[in-house]
This record gives sequence, structure tokens and C-alpha cells, in this order.
Amino acid sequence: MAIHFRDASLAPLQQVTVSAPDGAVIGVIGEDASGARQLLRIATGLEPAHSGEVRFDVPARYLGPVDAPQFSSVSTLAIDHTLSNCDALIRARAFTEIDRLRRTGATILIASHDLDMLHQIADEIWWVHDGRLYAKGDSREVTARYLQHIAARHRAWGESVSAPLSPALRRGDGRAEIVSIETLGANAQPTGVLRSGEPMFVRITVRFQSVVDNPVIGMMIRTRIGSEVYGTNTELERYPLGAMQPGQVVRVTYSFPCQLCPQEYTITAASHDPNGVWHDWVEDALAFAVSDSRYTAGVANLRAEVTAERL
Repeated sequence: MAIHFRDASLAPLQQVTVSAPDGAVIGVIGEDASGARQLLRIATGLEPAHSGEVRFDVPARYLGPVDAPQFSSVSTLAIDHTLSNCDALIRARAFTEIDRLRRTGATILIASHDLDMLHQIADEIWWVHDGRLYAKGDSREVTARYLQHIAARHRAWGESVSAPLSPALRRGDGRAEIVSIETLGANAQPTGVLRSGEPMFVRITVRFQSVVDNPVIGMMIRTRIGSEVYGTNTELERYPLGAMQPGQVVRVTYSFPCQLCPQEYTITAASHDPNGVWHDWVEDALAFAVSDSRYTAGVANLRAEVTAERL
């Protein structure tokens, strides 16, 4: 009851050669439009391959995203995101039915974005990318590579996103104006997404409207629920700015490793006198995200190394 693909193509799927053995559950992952859906459709004969060869045992069934789960006896079953919107009870029943089919020798392909689910039930993972079988094998090894790819794509996308100031609250006496706040990554380019662990820069540009003697310019990073993560200013860093004249623009850049866990954050920035009188304070004015290839709990990503010994 195996499924065999030999140079099988159905756009965007291109010349895939791979086999799924009898009694196997294969998880299929990939971005939308990668070709994963076409792989499942030709695996059950729902659509013929435009070229190449696909061999599978009948009866075969394809379940699409809006189909009701049906697990009556089949030799080949393709589940295309069918379980995504199912409640916990239906999913639990589905896992039992999938295991029953596996024991009868059926071959099952499951396309899903739920990697935890695939780790639970799949014997092997196939990663389809840009129409080709990019990787296959152990579920955790393949999904780790896939998540690294997604994190890199997310990071690259962040450079295409412009983020104007959008403060939740703004206050001050108007002697200075915070013109912009930017987050920059290791390549010194502005980005709305940073990789956990990469060098990070926070750049604050301030225009002075009046004479100000030795202003203090600072920043605070918070989580999306408002917990303070890290803050500093030019006074704490012992970097005096001196006297500022009307119309003068100053750009202050803070640099540090982005040792943050993957989630969303905001930046608050301020210009004020050494005694704390604000010129301009912009609360939660810029949002940015941190991406990583794996989940890390908390806020600070300390990148622990683990050892163990039996005593």
C-alpha cells in the first residue's frame, strides 16, 4: 500500500521522486503555495500529475481543509489541513483512527502547519519548498530546519516593513521632539523583526526646538503586556550630549545583543533634563518582533547550555 512518486509534477510541484512505505504516516510541511497540496492531490488520484508517475493503492481518499474527517477503510489517505479547525475531541478521535489505519497497512499523508501535532503522529516529515521536496526524515530534525527557514524569512520580511511612530501617550514641554525611533539588525538596516541573538541597534533621532543644556535621551523596551525589559539613557551610560541649540538634530544609537525571547515588544523613548523634566516622551511608540527557530519561555534568552551526570 505504498505511494511512489517518480519525477511527478503538478504546478507548482516539480519533478518529485519519493516513496512512502506501507503503514506509514507522513507529515507534509511547507509554506502556502509550496506544492504540498498538489502532492496530496496527485497521491490519491484527485488530480493527475502533468508529468511523471504516481503509484498508489486504492481505495484512496483525499480530505480537504473543509471536509469532515472520514476514516473508513482505505489504502491511501491524504489529509490536507482537515484537522486544523477541529475541536480537541474530534482531533483525539482522528488520531485513534489514523493509528488504526496505519496498523492495517494504509499509507497516510498529513499536510499541516501544526508541527506539534505532526511530531505526535507522523513517522516521517517531508518538507516541500518551492515545488520541490526540500528535505525528508526524522520529524524533529526536519521541522527544526524548517523553523530556521521560517525565522530567516520572517527576519528578511521585517526589513520591508516601515514603522512610523505611533505612541500610546505623548507628553513634554516641547523643547525637543523625538522625530524617529528605529530598530536595526546586524546588517545595520532598519527592520521590524530581529533574530534572537543577533546584534541590535536602537536609533533615536531628536530635534531641539529651544536651547537645552545637556539633555538626556533614553529608551525603554517593554513586552506587549507592558512589562519592563530593559532601559537605559545617555546619563546612565555616561555619555553627556552638551548644549543643544534650536533646530539642532541629534541621533543617539544604542547597541547590544538581542538576547530576547521570540515575541512582540515596544520601545518608549524620551528626551529630558537631568532632573527629569520631559521635553518629549513617546510611550510605546515603536513595535518590533523577535523571531527564533524555537520556542523559549520568558523574556531574556540566556541561551543556556545543558549538561547532566548520573550520580
